[in-house]
Amino acid sequence: MSEEFVPQQGAAAGRPKGLLEQMEELMATLNADLSALAELQAGTPARGTTDERD
Repeated sequence: MSEEFVPQQGAAAGRPKGLLEQMEELMATLNADLSALAELQAGTPARGTTDERD
């Protein structure tokens, strides 16, 4: 049995996610993480955070 046919939690309508769908989600997460890292390195606050230094 392949991992592709193992049901994943949160799969749409109970259908297991395909490998391509999983890879697309991982790439989206990676891109978001890399964007946040770039913002931190540039010294700009990441989205959703506030800088409350007084």
